[in-house]
Amino acid sequence: METGGQDKAGTQVASPEVPVIEAVVFDLGNVLIGWDPTRVWADTMSGEEIEEFFAAVDFPRFNHSLDAGRTWAQARAELAELAPEYVGHVDTYLEAFDRSLTGPIPGSADIVTDLKAAGIRVLGLTNWSAETFHHAPVAAPVLTELEAILVSGEVGLAKPDPEIFRLLITRYDLDPARTVFIDDVAKNVAAAAALGFHAILFSDAPTFRADLQALGVPIL
Repeated sequence: METGGQDKAGTQVASPEVPVIEAVVFDLGNVLIGWDPTRVWADTMSGEEIEEFFAAVDFPRFNHSLDAGRTWAQARAELAELAPEYVGHVDTYLEAFDRSLTGPIPGSADIVTDLKAAGIRVLGLTNWSAETFHHAPVAAPVLTELEAILVSGEVGLAKPDPEIFRLLITRYDLDPARTVFIDDVAKNVAAAAALGFHAILFSDAPTFRADLQALGVPIL
């Protein structure tokens, strides 16, 4: 399929099939910044013990509820009733959350820089607790270069809920047909695609750069 390109003056030109891309929306975790929650307990628990803890509290569900706006105090109170033996582990997660962040994803910050240089808007949409988000820009300074970041825990909505994408569209005046969304979770990519975004599943920065070029985005 033919894609967009640039005219002799360097202006981005859309093909009939692909509108000019005006914005790129980045997921953060494991796209711009590495996240591995097991690191929080790596010095005090064995891998088997961490797996047992994750299974006992259904860690993905527990973590998603925080991302969707539940406070740590609310989550802790529920856990104290259902599985009090694990409350200390949850306290450790909050206190040492910064250990879960592994730093910038190689090559992704360069893409942000190149998109901005090409005049493309660059934003973030992340599933993240409002109470721990302050750690993110410290671990990955490129986040401060984004025009804006919609944090799920701050608005009480989380991907893949279509409502958070609708909020993204209205709050930042985005046209999904002219916006790329990149995420490392397939169900989030599917949700964005259903609303008309150019939705891409992230694997690594070089592949994403090639995907953007295929859409006619003027970055090398």
